[in-house]
Amino acid sequence: MSAAAAAEWLAPDTLDAALALRAEREDATVLAGGTFVGILVNQGFIQPAALLSLARVEELRGLEIAGGELRIGAMVTHRTLERDPRVREGWPALARAFALVASPRVRNQATAGGVLADADYASDPPAMLSALEARVVLRSRLREREVAVADLILGHYETCIEPDELLVEVRVPAPPDAAVYRKFRSRSSEDRPCVAVAAARRDGRLRVVVGAVADSPRHFADACELADPAAVGRAYAERIDPIDDARGSAAYRRRVTAVEVRRAIEALA
Repeated sequence: MSAAAAAEWLAPDTLDAALALRAEREDATVLAGGTFVGILVNQGFIQPAALLSLARVEELRGLEIAGGELRIGAMVTHRTLERDPRVREGWPALARAFALVASPRVRNQATAGGVLADADYASDPPAMLSALEARVVLRSRLREREVAVADLILGHYETCIEPDELLVEVRVPAPPDAAVYRKFRSRSSEDRPCVAVAAARRDGRLRVVVGAVADSPRHFADACELADPAAVGRAYAERIDPIDDARGSAAYRRRVTAVEVRRAIEALA
């Protein structure tokens, strides 16, 4: 029997029921789209005692613009965000970031909340959401709090989500003056980025976030104040702490980071 088949299946119909189960069963692994958790289970990295599926919680599937900001339910799929006309018109760089994830089959299943809660360093959306200064809503039976995406991911597959909390919504501020997402692939046979750069300019202020290079997306506010795009790129390459993996060495990632940061800033113009 597989690890997934052996796990107890918990499938609440409402958010209140899901939060109650989360409080009672901290040993349960939360299942949103299941694209990442499924890989971990199938490869034997995790053996969950229980799976808490959010698939039937309709309250987590909302997508709306309220007060000028985009509010994305945790169970909204990548494909929906890629294709929704409101997202494409107001936040086109965000739509592009979700559109570049894997294949349509994966994007039809993967969710906005899941990709953030998984904290996979080589995912596309976290860097773009951080550049847009998005926040997540974390809720338990006793409290609700907002956390910036930039503060949510602590390291490899690690977040600040408490054991009794669920990520229920992503809130993206009003559209910036300009934004861009660049995805550099080093291996043609693989979709995951070697270096990902998201940049946004709002009220004259530049924010650049580099993903897929370190254990979490990286932003250096002081480097963004430099006048020359090439200088910003060099500053990021010098200060970032790259990893070595099959997609590129640390030295290679530094060189690519310098170039892609420069190109991203130039593209904003």
